[in-house]
Amino acid sequence: MYFLYSPCIDYGINTMRALLWFKQDLRLDDHPALQAGLTAECLLPVYVLDPVLLQLNKFGMRPMGVHRARFLLESLVALEGELRQRGSHLLVVIGSAEQAIPQLVAQFNLNQVLTLEEIAPDERAQVARVARRLGDAVLQQAPANNLLHAEELPFSVEQLPHVFSKFRSLVEERLQVFQPRHAPDRLPGLPDGALALMQPLPTLTQLGLGEPLSVAASAFPFSGGEPAALGRLRDYLWKTQGVRQYKDTRNGMIGSEYSSKFSPWLANGSLSARRVVAELRRHEAQFKRNDSTHWLWVEMLWRDFFRWTLIRHGSALFKAGGLKATERAPQQLDQRFQDWSRGRTGMPLVDANMRELAATGFMSNRGRQVVASYLINDLQQDWRHGAAWFEEHLIDYDPASNWGNWAYLAGVGNDPRHNRVFNALRQAREYDPDAQYVSLWLPELRDVPQALRHTPFLLAGGHLRSLGYPQLDSIPESWKPYLHAVA
Repeated sequence: MYFLYSPCIDYGINTMRALLWFKQDLRLDDHPALQAGLTAECLLPVYVLDPVLLQLNKFGMRPMGVHRARFLLESLVALEGELRQRGSHLLVVIGSAEQAIPQLVAQFNLNQVLTLEEIAPDERAQVARVARRLGDAVLQQAPANNLLHAEELPFSVEQLPHVFSKFRSLVEERLQVFQPRHAPDRLPGLPDGALALMQPLPTLTQLGLGEPLSVAASAFPFSGGEPAALGRLRDYLWKTQGVRQYKDTRNGMIGSEYSSKFSPWLANGSLSARRVVAELRRHEAQFKRNDSTHWLWVEMLWRDFFRWTLIRHGSALFKAGGLKATERAPQQLDQRFQDWSRGRTGMPLVDANMRELAATGFMSNRGRQVVASYLINDLQQDWRHGAAWFEEHLIDYDPASNWGNWAYLAGVGNDPRHNRVFNALRQAREYDPDAQYVSLWLPELRDVPQALRHTPFLLAGGHLRSLGYPQLDSIPESWKPYLHAVA
């Protein structure tokens, strides 16, 4: 059912006339800033799409590439649909938040800006700049899309444990019960005149990105937006109950069902982390907890740990030395990085994962660890460029998890273990024993005998060149025990 639009009227200086600033929180469910605006006389929902995200950064990459941009536009369309059903609309502005938000506040005589907290330093600084430019209006921040709010932590942020196991044990001493609030049935009207500003969303082509081709083999064939996110949550926990096999399947690489696939919606806030765990607890109450349902909880805790780590350490996480400025991670950058990014290293499992990423914007958790370790340890390249490549291409890019995981694998994160080295050939034999995954993404190897698809570098050089697949410079000593394993 759609509500008729009714603009609000300014009844005086004591009424709340608010702007709801959406950022990485593209949902109405469990949205504390939205809840705070329900008593407003006027509420103007706004999303600012900053073109800076589409320009090259210091690593020579876009902060947001075509796949995440597509997912974002889908999520914004879905958010507009949800708002319309409740008597409102979404105003999408192309520009910078520092200019757009204060301008809208002044134009419509608003006195509050409601938004969620940010966790990354650049975004936190941007919110502070917006707040300083609001004049007499007040910017109020509600808790971000964490599981735990600051007051719920069993320690202060300054005392955050350096290792996940300690964080987990302290958090699990007291069972958290999450009771997220559902989306409201009705929202306050827009300020008078705001409807005239509404414009269609830009297309990917208009943004200078082009339209990506759909790929049938994608492990994430889903759409952006809150309805799709809640649909996936219902399917995975209730309809198929895939969550009950999660621990056994989470290292898979083919298909949509080997893992929850919640991460893209969590990343842009179309899905609430607290809603996920609330539904998980409800599932466990009805069907009982098992190792797999518990492991999904552990993975959600990992996400929170990285988020609080970013809040505590800030910009240090993005530096070459990471959280351990004394550690020496590789900082060179040469043709080997380009080969890695294009899926042309000559190591099939690495190349297959990198091509899946380029084609779809997604890659399995197992694949991410393998390709990151290979770039850092085998190719000895600067880990920050790998993290930046993921930032541009991953549909589920999240600054805390992405940079936290890369720093962890580079040995400059907050885990005491050093040399988190993955033997790429051993990983291939263990997690792709029949070479199905490399066959899916490396068509030039499909005619190679199955037993050699993980080791095409054992073929004669001329044969390999005729396939159009690159030759390894050398075979690592650590691969030799796995060279002739039967695929």
